[in-house]
Amino acid sequence: MSEPSPPPSIDPVAAARWHAAAPAQSPWLHEEVARRMQERLRWIVKPPAAWCDWDPLHGGMEGHALVAQQFPQAVVHVAETSSAAGLAEARTRLARPWWSAARWTGPAPRFGVPAEGSVQMLWANMALHMAADPAALIASWHRALAVDGYLMFSCLGPDTLRELRALYAEAGWPAPAHDFTDMHDWGDMLVGAGFADPVMDMERITLTFSTPERLIEELRGLGRNLQPQRFAALRGRRWRERLHEGLASGLADARHGGQLALTFEIIYGHAVKPAPRVRVEGESAVSLGDMRAMLRNRPPR
Repeated sequence: MSEPSPPPSIDPVAAARWHAAAPAQSPWLHEEVARRMQERLRWIVKPPAAWCDWDPLHGGMEGHALVAQQFPQAVVHVAETSSAAGLAEARTRLARPWWSAARWTGPAPRFGVPAEGSVQMLWANMALHMAADPAALIASWHRALAVDGYLMFSCLGPDTLRELRALYAEAGWPAPAHDFTDMHDWGDMLVGAGFADPVMDMERITLTFSTPERLIEELRGLGRNLQPQRFAALRGRRWRERLHEGLASGLADARHGGQLALTFEIIYGHAVKPAPRVRVEGESAVSLGDMRAMLRNRPPR
């Protein structure tokens, strides 16, 4: 099976710049999605001995705390990959003061990308839709997981910002955001990376805003426009006035008391890393970690 290609509408330079900018505070929407995804952990029968939170500064620090509370005895790996400054910020925010009871009741967090096959759960909240090479990112998650470990992730889906996209199209402007990938394509990509039994579901969340300024402020906290065909130059004051007028008239929703309404499609995904299988050929290469996993899972004679 050929590896699926990443979404074609993402500017990799802009994506890398956004990824490296660790936010002063995790976006509200990301924290809400993390809370909803954490509720899905009740379906997990066997708690992980070790789990990894991938990029919690963007994904949600409050969400990190919820998962840590659910698995208090598990070793926590914090893979903050945004930048060296982001990793230092994560260390500071997750440091346990000497008077904290948690300092004495559970293992201290470990910082950095976990070793291959070392965690039983990988938690990745609201990261995948901003990755210029999502296949490579999924492959990194697959490497970190142990056999029978599971991935829990969320991201934005293609119905996100549909009202704003319609407004921009009507005005003849380039798209306000890059295209978001459908959940079925994510499922195919997970299988292509070696995951098994992907389970995907989605929901739509409507956020309302009192003013165009408040709406734009929220969008800036959630991300950037990674569309390569976005405006290539600075836009003037008149354009901003037109945008505000269009938002005020085009997004006002009577169902929400005239507030400006925006749709966000949230995709949730779960998949398991199965025991590796080696295709029988004249010559086969197997990693040491995969060989150990195969030997552990070999049925008794």
